[in-house]
Amino acid sequence: MRKALWSLFEIIETVAIAVVAVVLVRTFIVQPFVVSGASMEPTFYNGNYLLVDEMTYHFRSPERGEVIVFRYPGDISTFYIKRIIGLPGDRVVLNDNTVSVYEGGEKKVLNESYLLGHSTSGSFDITVPNGEYFVMGDNRNFSFDSRSWGPLPKGDVIGVVRLRLWPINEARAFGVPSYY
Repeated sequence: MRKALWSLFEIIETVAIAVVAVVLVRTFIVQPFVVSGASMEPTFYNGNYLLVDEMTYHFRSPERGEVIVFRYPGDISTFYIKRIIGLPGDRVVLNDNTVSVYEGGEKKVLNESYLLGHSTSGSFDITVPNGEYFVMGDNRNFSFDSRSWGPLPKGDVIGVVRLRLWPINEARAFGVPSYY
């Protein structure tokens, strides 16, 4: 009887340690995210299952071109996925379907090869405030992003997308595109 109780205790202890480990990993290191909607097509499609790295931005700032998951500033219970276009202090200009970024006064036209025919219509000229980011979806005509609600506060960023796990035939890691 005593041996059975000890075995039961070991099982409960192992399960408890596993649960604590999973909670810690999900809370502080990596979080799953399922894409909802078409705003990031053709990079990500509705139903894609992603892993979001929550640690990196504790050690460095986000970079232009990274795809991030964040809390929508208008409703923090809603999570969005978008690409960082403008960094704090950048001037971001859209003119003639071309996005340009002025870094320290120097104009750089973004080479957005990942758009695959999705144009960026309209025009805007905004300087990104300190502590905020200008984000846009890759499917520019169907994305509710910084063009509509303004720059994203850094505090709303959850993390950077590192892996697509589903669908399995499209599984891959993601980095930062070469813009210039």
